[in-house]
Amino acid sequence: MNGPEQGTACRIQGAERRAMAWLTGAATALLMLATLVGPRGAQAQSNRIVVLHLDDTIQPISADYLKRGIDRAADIHAEAVLVVMDTPGGLLDSMREMVADILASPSPVIVYVAPSGARAGSAGFFIMESADLAAMAPGTEAGAAHPVIEVGSVSDTMKEKILNDALAFLRSYVSVRGRDVDAAQEAVTHSKSYTDDEALQLHLIDLVAPNIPTLVSNIDGRTVKRFNGSTVVLHTKGAQLVTVDPNLRESIMDALMNPNVAVLILLTGALLIYLEFHHPGTIVPGAVGTLLVLLALFSLNMLPVRYTALALIVAALILMALEAKFPSHGILALAGTAALVLGTLTLVAGPIPQMRVRLATAISTGLAFGLITTVLVHLAWRAQRNKALVGPEALVGSEAIAQQPIAPRGQVLVHGELWMAESPLPVAAGDRVRVRAVEGLTLLVEPVRESVSH
Repeated sequence: MNGPEQGTACRIQGAERRAMAWLTGAATALLMLATLVGPRGAQAQSNRIVVLHLDDTIQPISADYLKRGIDRAADIHAEAVLVVMDTPGGLLDSMREMVADILASPSPVIVYVAPSGARAGSAGFFIMESADLAAMAPGTEAGAAHPVIEVGSVSDTMKEKILNDALAFLRSYVSVRGRDVDAAQEAVTHSKSYTDDEALQLHLIDLVAPNIPTLVSNIDGRTVKRFNGSTVVLHTKGAQLVTVDPNLRESIMDALMNPNVAVLILLTGALLIYLEFHHPGTIVPGAVGTLLVLLALFSLNMLPVRYTALALIVAALILMALEAKFPSHGILALAGTAALVLGTLTLVAGPIPQMRVRLATAISTGLAFGLITTVLVHLAWRAQRNKALVGPEALVGSEAIAQQPIAPRGQVLVHGELWMAESPLPVAAGDRVRVRAVEGLTLLVEPVRESVSH
C-alpha cells in the first residue's frame, strides 16, 4: 500500500474511532441520566404520606375508616400512613381489629397523638403502641388502658382473664416494636397515664414533635423495623400529604354511634309510631317512625347494649299505651316514664363515659316522652267522652224554645236549628222546654218548670 492510500485508511480509522468514542460517551451519559432520574421519578411517585384523623371514640366505624386509609396507601404505594389521633378509648373488639390492620399494613404506620391537649386513652394506647413509629405532640398524654367491663355482673376470675388477655395482646407486639414492655403493661394493670416527655423517656414512643411538618421532617431517613422483621428507610422530606376524609357513610354512622343520638332517634321513632296509632291512616308518622326505629336499632346493634335496659324501654312504652286504654289518673304513665328514664340511662354499657347515655339525656328524653304521651292520652280520653256529643244524641238535656204551640207536636229552636218536637203536656209558643230523648227526627220534650221562691 503506497503512501496516499495509507493516509486515507488512517483517516477513516480515526473517524471510526472518534464516532465509536462519541457513541460510547453518549450511551454512558444517557445511562447515568436514567440512573439518576429514574429513582428520583419513582421516589417522587411514591413519596406520599396518607393522613388519617381519628378524633372520636374507637368503634366499628373507626376500624372501617382506618382500614380504608391503609388500603388507600397500598394502592398509591405511599411512603407511610400517618394517623393523627385524639381519642378517649373505645371498644375492645374494634381496637383489636385496628391493631391487626396496622401490623399487616404494607406501608409503615405512624401514630401521632396531636394536637396539644389530645390523648390516646384506653384503646387508643394499644393502637399507638402498635404503630411502626409512635409520636406525641407536647402537652398530650397516653395510657389509662385498663379494660373496663360494663355488661352484666362479671366474676373476679373473669376480670382477671380479661386483664391477662389484654396484657398478652399488648406484649405480643410491643416487644417486637422494641418498646418498654413493663411501662406499657403499667398503663394497663394500674391505669397509668404518661405525658409526652415521660412516654419518650420510658421508650413508649419514638419522638416528640410539635406539628405534622416537623414530624415529617424529623423522620426522614429513619430506618423502621416492620412487624414482619423487614426494615424500611423512610423518605419523607418534601412528601405530599394525601388526606383521607371519612366518606358520607362513615360520617353518618359515626354520628349514629353516639349512644345519646341513637336514643333520641329511637324515642322519636317510637313517638311517631305512637301518634300513628292515635290517628290511624295518616301514614307519614308511622312510616317515618318505623324508619327511625330501624335506624336506631342498627346503630345500637354495634354498641354493647344491655338487654335488660331494652326490656325496660319496651315495658315503658307498653305502660304508656295502656294508659290510653285504661285511664289510671296518670299512674301508668308515671310508672312508664320512670322505667323509660332508667332504661335509657343504662341502655349502652360503654367502657368509657363517652360511649354511655348521659344522665341529662335520659332524664330529658324520658320526661319529654312521658309528658307528650300523657297529653295525647288525655286528649284521646276527652275525645272518647265527647264522642256522644256528636249528632242528634248531643241534643239530649239541652233547652229549646217553642216556636209555636205544641199540642202535642210543634217546632222548637235548639242550638240554632229548628226541630219537630212532641210534648206530653201543652206548651205555649215562646216557652222553654228540655229535650228528654230523640226518636228519629223528632225530639221528645217537656216544659221547663220555673222554681218560685217565696
